[in-house]
Amino acid sequence: MAKNVFLASTDSAADKNALVKAFLSYCQAQGGRIGYFQTLTAAADNPKFAEIAGQLKAKPRDLYGLTIDEAVALLNANKKDSLIEEVLTRYGQIASQFDFVVVEGGDPAPQAAFELQGLGATLAANLAAPVVILSGGGLPLAASGVRVFKERQAEVLALILVDQGTESEAGAVDILKGLTVKAVKSSDLDQIPGLIAAQIQAFLPTVVTPKRFESDLIDRAKANKKKIVLPEGDDDRILLAAEEILRREFADLVILGDPAAIKQKAVELGLKQLDKAELVDIKTAPFRQELVDQFYELRKAKGVTPEKAEAQLLDRNWFATMMVKAKKADGMVSGAAGTTADTIRPALSIVKTKPGCSIASSVFLMCMKDRVLVFGDCAINPNPTPAQLAEIAVISAQTAKAFGVQPKVAMLSYSTGTSGAGPDVDAVNEATALAKDSATKLYPDLPLDGPMQFDAALDPKTAKGKMPNSKVAGQATVLIFPSLNAGNIGYKAVQRTSGAVAVGPIIQGLNAPVNDLSRGCTVPDIVNTVAITAVQAQ
Repeated sequence: MAKNVFLASTDSAADKNALVKAFLSYCQAQGGRIGYFQTLTAAADNPKFAEIAGQLKAKPRDLYGLTIDEAVALLNANKKDSLIEEVLTRYGQIASQFDFVVVEGGDPAPQAAFELQGLGATLAANLAAPVVILSGGGLPLAASGVRVFKERQAEVLALILVDQGTESEAGAVDILKGLTVKAVKSSDLDQIPGLIAAQIQAFLPTVVTPKRFESDLIDRAKANKKKIVLPEGDDDRILLAAEEILRREFADLVILGDPAAIKQKAVELGLKQLDKAELVDIKTAPFRQELVDQFYELRKAKGVTPEKAEAQLLDRNWFATMMVKAKKADGMVSGAAGTTADTIRPALSIVKTKPGCSIASSVFLMCMKDRVLVFGDCAINPNPTPAQLAEIAVISAQTAKAFGVQPKVAMLSYSTGTSGAGPDVDAVNEATALAKDSATKLYPDLPLDGPMQFDAALDPKTAKGKMPNSKVAGQATVLIFPSLNAGNIGYKAVQRTSGAVAVGPIIQGLNAPVNDLSRGCTVPDIVNTVAITAVQAQ
């Protein structure tokens, strides 16, 4: 069900303000808490903000994202992502207070007009809003406006033609087919909300942009804040990411390292938020002996002596993992300066796998331009057995669902159905059967099928020809690769050729969240991984 509606106009001849007032009036008459937000405004002191703020008992500044001048400055500084994040953050503050939000697109403006029109569509897509476009400049302009929104993955629900054209004429234009089109006089705009209310009410977003996914993820982390330990306090990227995390207030942080050196580096980097983090020197931590004693008790059956325990916990990853085990932190993120083994080995020894999980495995959340796919296992298990592959498939489906992806699991191979043969195909066939049996007990009604090729998993036309009776082929959301070799190549190929944002690897199957970073990770990668770890800890 829709939680908002996005109102846009193609030209100044269309009275967007009248449509906004009509929607606010109509929605308020239906009951519930109705909010208002404008993405970009020509003037921060627009009288309408004060008027609407009075009705909503809000502050005028809460009712818009940025001024157009601020937006243009960010665009000129090549900071479009920061612009989108700022608007989404401010929208989220309003959306949390209301049941439904009437969102107004940006005002027409001469500054960077073409870029701003496209930006409005991008913001609509990131707000997961059904779009209603108002046009008073002729059918070609209306069609052009719809195209701008659709090309940027925004979901256009309706087109309102003001004092021009007819609905039948609009229906003959390809780009407008399938839309609800209403042709009205400017004096009748107040009728529009009632005419399309049912479509808005029934709207379910099908597009998930990378920024939308990240925004939802951070909102979930904020809702039940957890403490995450970052062992690599000597890495500038970790400190820069910590600054962003603390600024956005979605997790509490413990950073391991020399506190004096971290504070000095914070000054050099111009960081203002790190005083909110807990800085811990693993050699002098007040709870060090407690962790050493616990580690000794856990590992003495494996030949660990008190002296060996003392020495082992001079390693920052082992120390951080013991913090998670001792519940002095809820999760851990490491790997910016080390190998996956450096992060995972302590976790397998101390945190261990969950009951029923024979192995730890990993997935990447692949944020495509319009959806999120889950790829596993791309980081840990080189050559899983059929039984292990089946386990990876089922737990990857659970991970997908935990992060808002409705799982439809494809077991990948170089063969689709019975088109090929050989040991590798036989292994995927066996894994598919085992996964279906396991899912019957652990995850009833899980759509899972295989073996299938990558194109058959994702492309409906290919699927129709190769696996016409499959409930997964052509619409898979969780893709299970038969080996680490295939998975690692696969996720990097998709990431680099499609521009997808790869979030992960997310380690699954452990008793507490411990996640690994790539040594080539960026600051946004770290921010997203901490958010994921915080959500896992919930």
